[in-house]
Amino acid sequence: MSAADAASDLPRPRGMAGAKAPAIAYISWVALALMTTSSVASLRPAPTMAIYGLAAIFLYLIPAIVFLLPTSLVSAELASGWEGGIYKWVSTGISKPMGFLAVWCQFAMTIFYYPSLLGFVASTLAYVINPDLASNGVWTALVIMVCYWSGVYISSRGTKGVAGLASGGLIIGTLIPGAVLVFLGAVFLGQGNPSAAPMEASYLIPQWAGLASLVLIVNNFLSYSGMEMNAVHVSSLKNPSKEYPKSMFLAMGLVLVIFILPALAISWIVPAEELSLTAGVMQAFDAVFAAFNWQWLTPIVGVMLVAASLGGMLTWLAGPSKGLLLISREEGYLPPFLQRLNKHGVQQNLLVAQGLVTTVIALGYALIPNVSSAYWIFSVITTQVYLIMYLLMFVAAVRLRRNHPEHPRGYRAPMLIGLCGVGFTASLAALLVGFIPPSQFGGGNPLVYLAIVAGGALGLGLLVPFLFYRFRKPSWKIAQEPEQSEVKGS
Repeated sequence: MSAADAASDLPRPRGMAGAKAPAIAYISWVALALMTTSSVASLRPAPTMAIYGLAAIFLYLIPAIVFLLPTSLVSAELASGWEGGIYKWVSTGISKPMGFLAVWCQFAMTIFYYPSLLGFVASTLAYVINPDLASNGVWTALVIMVCYWSGVYISSRGTKGVAGLASGGLIIGTLIPGAVLVFLGAVFLGQGNPSAAPMEASYLIPQWAGLASLVLIVNNFLSYSGMEMNAVHVSSLKNPSKEYPKSMFLAMGLVLVIFILPALAISWIVPAEELSLTAGVMQAFDAVFAAFNWQWLTPIVGVMLVAASLGGMLTWLAGPSKGLLLISREEGYLPPFLQRLNKHGVQQNLLVAQGLVTTVIALGYALIPNVSSAYWIFSVITTQVYLIMYLLMFVAAVRLRRNHPEHPRGYRAPMLIGLCGVGFTASLAALLVGFIPPSQFGGGNPLVYLAIVAGGALGLGLLVPFLFYRFRKPSWKIAQEPEQSEVKGS
């Protein structure tokens, strides 16, 4: 967020008569929708879902109904009535400690998100430069570290620039390549070529394969997580009560289009048995372009996909850490060093501290021969942590509607109790399924897997915030400190 935006979100010291209020740099609701879409949707899962052909629609729509829709509508009501993001919602609806837990979980899940996202960037760049680098751990580690620290530098300059970069990355690296995929798929069928995947109505419902099918559906609706994240930027809108709900609905539509249509287009051209899940989206693009003898476009698309991923990273850098900063300054939950802002009003020290952990994880690629199994477990742990936040959000929404029915809201979600019930149940189901060892775990002891995941989720999601809360000091509250240095550059 820009210096003025950051300062406007924090309490102002009284008695500053004659001080000229800084001009606020607003962002449009369309820009916020693009930021939100950038933080949620990408083309990365398209090849994976293309294997299921027409059933990909069902596998995306069901999670959209039980998770994306409740999350979007509920967060729209909460944001239009209570500024301040997830902390304000949960602390008002439940309690301040639970509010801190919610905002901590939103922040903590990004610890392993960045290496995962930037690992994709590394493999995509390798495909453009030298495919052999894709399996090179040193290359992957270097790309992760360079991209993350570059993102920290860009974010430290203010979020107005982040909004532009994130929106630009979404358009260049997701919307345009996705549109190209869909267009080429339609042309391929229009030329009289048969679809590689059956397109009969009977294939809309995927074949039931027991627990594996349930895990697949759950994994898909976890792909929608993050729709509420940019609510922390609601104060940057000129008319939050009206513009934020519109922003969320636009983001919902874009997310569904980006997930479903490119996956279908790939399924039309590339047979399922030829789709490599390890090669990922670049292999799918290469195969589609090969059908038209346009393979020279593959490296260009690779660069565009990198732009989208970096834009998504910038969005995540700007959101959760800002929410954690705001509550930490008001309630003193973090040491003053982590609360310190730079001259642009950005939580640079918090981003740097997080970056040190990200760097250690990145080094794992270079130092550990086979880190994929352990890393997959870490990813599950962070997902479990994020789901704790959603459970708290749905509970808080119900309590706020019941305990504060007359509180002004710019938007009131229809059937809020039902939406929260569906969203809570879906989130709880996803959390429980996460404790089931996947096929990637091989013949390992399921009890060991359960112990690792449960221990990690409880440690990162509950123990760490408890320790911050337990050992906080009154002197850590610095919200009333004059913010002159933070608005200097506005």
